[in-house]
Parts: sequence; structure tokens; C-alpha cells
Amino acid sequence: MPEQAYLNRVATAVPSNDVHRFFIEFASELLSEDPRRRAIFNRMADKGGIEHRFSSFAPSTDARRSADADGVFTRGSFPGTAKRMDMFAATAPLLTTNAVEKVLEGQDKASITHLIVTTCTGFSAPGMDLEIIARNGLSSGIERTIIGFMGCYAAINALKQARHIVRSEPAARVLVVNIELCTLHLKETTDLEKLLSFCLWGDGCAASLVSAEPTGIALDSFHGVVAADSRDLMTWSVRDDGFDMVLSGQVPAAINDVLGAKSAEILRGTPIADIDLWAVHPGGRSVLDAVERALNLAPEALAPSREVLRANGNMSSATVMFVLAAMLAARQGGETGCAMAFGPGLTAETMLFHTVDAAQ
Repeated sequence: MPEQAYLNRVATAVPSNDVHRFFIEFASELLSEDPRRRAIFNRMADKGGIEHRFSSFAPSTDARRSADADGVFTRGSFPGTAKRMDMFAATAPLLTTNAVEKVLEGQDKASITHLIVTTCTGFSAPGMDLEIIARNGLSSGIERTIIGFMGCYAAINALKQARHIVRSEPAARVLVVNIELCTLHLKETTDLEKLLSFCLWGDGCAASLVSAEPTGIALDSFHGVVAADSRDLMTWSVRDDGFDMVLSGQVPAAINDVLGAKSAEILRGTPIADIDLWAVHPGGRSVLDAVERALNLAPEALAPSREVLRANGNMSSATVMFVLAAMLAARQGGETGCAMAFGPGLTAETMLFHTVDAAQ
């Protein structure tokens, strides 16, 4: 019988620049010539359930002039994709180093056999995988995989890949790193839907260790579903002025429909009432509300996800790992759980798991 795989550890890191209120002010300034739409934006932004988001760049002191202190995102002359990728290559390694060093504290780095990196917000070659190896003193012979441009659900697919590795190679110790600098893709626009979408995004990194060591969270099974006729509701495209996110207001309804129709399939017949933990990617308050309605969950069921949203916003692929980190820290052992994250497609990637007491 193949080995069981366990999520043993998760460490998280965010930049030091708390930009949420400033970014709302900056976006509001872009609507200064339309007081009615500006009032709508401010009202809706304040209902988003977010209090803090963090960015790899420091905010400007004047929201009417620039979004950042260095003047890269100056009104009327926002940078192109090349400049944004340069910023990713310069700053993303700082965040990954922080998270990886924390998750590998007290560990034998020479024992790490595999590295999986997910990102959809920046690319370069040589890439983040080699940067992580060099900066964190890992073996140059480590097996490397990059899962790119899958959006918010990439972390679930990374855990799926790590589980496959451990089940086929029981001695494997897999380091999973989810690094996203979403705020690099700020747009200068007066499109209300795009501005509200950007009010969700923050930067963050999660680093995790997956192995056959029976402690933490056991990764039991995975399942993905794609909502019918929903390809255009959530997209992520490379443009000349950065990456362009389309996040339709119809996404919550689509999530509600697909979960309502596919919940038995996702849970493999387990009654919803028998799931103790719900590690749901907090794509936004309306997304969490849709999941709660679709599955008829008690309000407290999504408290860990709502707390991550409040404290960090949506950090794309890293976000669900922040939720799992909180559950890992508070686990009692013997709890059953379901993790899920949503992304372009419209796709829901899901994982069933159970917690293992630290003493076991």
C-alpha cells in the first residue's frame, strides 16, 4: 500500500508595507471626476472584509500623484510588464527566503529531496526555484517543479503533486513554496469592477514541508471540478501593462452553483455535517459567503478563512496555505477537513484531509 503523505509544517511571510487603506485611497482618486461612482466604490470597498494587505513596494505619501514611494506607479505613466517582472525578480526572493528559513528551522536541509514552486504573478529564468536553492542552502541536486499561472488554486495542485511524490518515494521530503506579488499588477483604470477586484489583492508567501512523517495534516484525497459555461468569469492574462485580472461579479453565483451540484462528489459521500474543518481559499467576502450558502455551513465554519482575508487579503496561491497554517497550529488530532480554492476556469480544486495529533 502506498505511503500516506502529511503536511508537517507551514510557515508564512508577508512584506512589511501595509497598503490596504492607501490603495483604497489611490483607487478612489482615480474616480475623482465621477463623484457618484467614487461613492459606490468607497462603500463597496469598505464592505470587503479586509483590514490589511501587504505589498512588496512602499506606498506613496500622495495618492493623487503615485501609488508607490519610488514613483514607478506614477499617475499617467504606469510601468510595463518588463519593469514589473524586474521588480518581481528583485523582491520575491526576499519573501521566499523568510518563509523557507522559518519552515526549515531545526530541519536537516540536506534531507529535502524535492522542491515545488507555485506562482502566477512573476516569471524569470533562472527562476524562483534556483533562487530558493541558492539563498536557503539546499542541495543543487534537488528535484524541481514549477507550477505556473494556475492562479489561486495552484497550492492545492502543489500539495497533490507532493502527495504523489511521497506515496511513490516514501523517503522524500518535499518543500512547497507559494510566492505571489499580486500588487505588482496594479492598473490605472476607472473601471469600477477592476478597481474593486484590485482591492482584494495582497502579497504573500507560504512554505510547507510534506513527507511520510505521520504528524500534522494527512493529505487524503484530491478532486477538481470545473463550472460549466464559466470560462470568462475569471481570467488572468499577460498584457503589455502587466497581468490583467478579470474577476466577474458572477463568480460567487457560479461557485454557489458548482458546489451545490458537486458537493457529494467533492466529499466522496461524507456528509457535510461530518466535516470539522473548512480550509476555504478566501477569494473575497462574497466568495466565502457563496461557499457558506452552498454548503449550508454554520457562520463559524469559515472563521479561519475570514480571518486570513481580514489580515492579509487575497494572496492568490499562497492564501489557502495561510488558512491551513492556522489549522495546523490549532489542530487537536482526529479532525476531518476539506480544503478548496478557486481560480480561472472557473475551477475548484479540493482536498480532503484529517489532522494528526502532534504527540502521535
